[in-house]
Amino acid sequence: MSDLQISLVIIGVVVIVGVVIFNRFQLARYHRKVQSSFRHEHDDVLLHDPQKPMFGNERIEPQFGDEAPSIPSDGITDFADAPVERFAVDEQPPVQKEPVFQKKAMTTVDTLINYIADIRIDSPIPHERLIDLLQQKFDYGKPVRWYGLQSDGQTWEEIALDTLSPRNTYTWLKGCLQLADRSGPVTEINLSRFRDMAEEFAAQILAEVECPDISEAHAKAIDLDKFCADVDVIMGINIISKDGGAFVGTKIRALAEASGFRLESDGVFKYRDGETNEVMFVLGNFESAPFLPTNMRTLATHGITFLLDVPRVANGERVFDQMAHIARLFSSTLNGILVDDNRVPLSETGVKRSRQRLADIQSAMAAHHIVAGSETALNLFD
Repeated sequence: MSDLQISLVIIGVVVIVGVVIFNRFQLARYHRKVQSSFRHEHDDVLLHDPQKPMFGNERIEPQFGDEAPSIPSDGITDFADAPVERFAVDEQPPVQKEPVFQKKAMTTVDTLINYIADIRIDSPIPHERLIDLLQQKFDYGKPVRWYGLQSDGQTWEEIALDTLSPRNTYTWLKGCLQLADRSGPVTEINLSRFRDMAEEFAAQILAEVECPDISEAHAKAIDLDKFCADVDVIMGINIISKDGGAFVGTKIRALAEASGFRLESDGVFKYRDGETNEVMFVLGNFESAPFLPTNMRTLATHGITFLLDVPRVANGERVFDQMAHIARLFSSTLNGILVDDNRVPLSETGVKRSRQRLADIQSAMAAHHIVAGSETALNLFD
């Protein structure tokens, strides 16, 4: 190798090292700038609205006419009450910590959204029979869950193949076939097949079985699906550049991580509840390219989008306020502007109307005993 070639190699190495150092310096500078912004209080018209109401898959933009569409009040019939579980949401983005989760004991079986086969026997059900039963849970087009009554005679627990132990014995089972999800209602054929399976299993172990009427269950599934379609809404806030320029990936990532988001494998940043680990809202690319760890250094986009899945979020008004607050901080730092999907500037009035629409939807859900963000809602809108 000649002296010239050696010199060129050395120069190339120096240039590459210089670029790497410069990129690290830029990223650290963005982190410091963003963290400084989030340590201060920011006035926000959404968080200081004196007329803020009390708490009460179609994409809905934060922009409406003079009146928000109404939610029908008579979509579901003969549904029993379900337990309500709510979690508080901080107004400002909390410092994200690694959550510690514990499996909660199942104390009730959800009669609201399931077709339930009830199986009882005087002696413990053989372990091998339970394995055969659980292996059929994916055969009916909708989620199937099995619950068994523990030996104390008071606590129901979910039974699954990966947690089933020969030491656990059950004399009472409840098989739950979910009546609807985001893909539609369960079919009458699958309801019949599930009932036949439960009756055959009971006959094999000489147990008693009770199964609801198929026609009534199917009608209930259709009503449930109609109501879910009315409230299945995702609300979004977009940000594009004021001058038509592009947002660089390193700056977007620095902003997102400083405000509590984590970039996940599906290509979006997710803001999760620190206690439940449930997703509160997400940040994605307004364009088609996903946000991935491998492309954030080189990515440039003309817009970003915040999305909130209304049925899956508890205390939706507060969470929406939090999302809007963070979106405004992003807009200010990136020199952007809030717009709808047609790139029309989004007014403060439009954002407030979107918030009210969310409140109406979650109130309608609560009136039908499907509380937004509850376990029932998470199963329905999975």
